[in-house]
Amino acid sequence: MPKTRKQKEESVDSLKNDLGVGGTVVFVGFNKFKVVDERALRSALREKAVGYKVTKKSLLGRALADVGHKLSDLPGQVAIAYGEDAIMPAKGIAEFSKKHDGVIQILGGIFGGVLTDASRMQMIAAIPARDVLLGMLANVLSAPIRGFALAVNALAEKKS
Repeated sequence: MPKTRKQKEESVDSLKNDLGVGGTVVFVGFNKFKVVDERALRSALREKAVGYKVTKKSLLGRALADVGHKLSDLPGQVAIAYGEDAIMPAKGIAEFSKKHDGVIQILGGIFGGVLTDASRMQMIAAIPARDVLLGMLANVLSAPIRGFALAVNALAEKKS
């Protein structure tokens, strides 16, 4: 049974709320997606505080138009993954896509309030987690001190 106009308006309002969470929204294309795989995806995304919703492209286009974006032509069936974290929606979809090759793919998204294409969303998904980035920063900051300590130690051993 088709949706009524009121149900479509409610769906568009719900999508506008999801698009306006302030973080990142990833447009996900899926093909031959089994129910078991979708449940696993939803569970994995839920652990990362990321929402996932399957929607019609026409309703998504209306919701995007209401928040000031124009939807380009997306192939196949579409879902959105969204969350307040800037990287986790894209990272969660990319990780699941690697495990289940050919089932889902990133079609594009919204990052920092700007509509982006699939390649840019893939680059965002490749950014390491915050803890890893902080560890890399600590390593870079400690490298000069470590080098100085090694040089002083080498001089002390040479004089002995």
